[in-house]
Amino acid sequence: MISRLAAVLLLVVSSRGCLTYEYEHEFWLRVDGSGTVNVTARPGLWTALKGLGGPEDPDGTATREAVRELFEGSGLRVKRVTLTRRRGQPYLFISAEFPDVNRISYTPAFPDLRVSLLREGGRLRLEGSWQRPLHLPEIGDRDRDGLMAVRFHLPSKIYSHHNAADGVERGNILGWRQEVSTALAGGRLEFGALMDERSILFSTVLLFAGAVALAAMLLAVALWAAIRRGRRDLEQSD
Repeated sequence: MISRLAAVLLLVVSSRGCLTYEYEHEFWLRVDGSGTVNVTARPGLWTALKGLGGPEDPDGTATREAVRELFEGSGLRVKRVTLTRRRGQPYLFISAEFPDVNRISYTPAFPDLRVSLLREGGRLRLEGSWQRPLHLPEIGDRDRDGLMAVRFHLPSKIYSHHNAADGVERGNILGWRQEVSTALAGGRLEFGALMDERSILFSTVLLFAGAVALAAMLLAVALWAAIRRGRRDLEQSD
């Protein structure tokens, strides 16, 4: 019985780790609002959800050159663009840096995304939503299987989140997902989180510096006490 339960748990864990997405935004966010975003999708989904290329031939028109131009025209610094294959299907991938996540919403590169990061009483509130723009072209019956996701690697302690699919994952990751077919039909995906305004790295450095300062102060007190005791002993011996 125990061995069977362990096998089931292992299957659940491994299935979570093996999730793949047909369309994905993955953000690495800093507390100042800057960061990096990776977007991966089949060419047909680039066309239907971001308006890249044409519905008659997404594979031929949603190209590396076109997506680079789209992101650079939206004020992002492109790091890498690649075309890969998964199970025989082409996937277009781009990685780009942005100076302020609050300025990317509804730009040509993100017509489907609304994101805001606001300071609120010593904390940071992340809010946003994803939804297919209604004016973009339909792609028929192709590319409707699988899942889509919006995922954030957050820089600081998370106090709460709005219905993330797997809660807070290892490495301070929050993710929201839905079926691609739902997304193509106009399904809205809302996300949000409340976190500390100080980064985990800053908090760790501050804690370490505090520990070093405390140790130095204790050492100084101990040294002062030893010197004072030594002087007192000398005075008594005289």
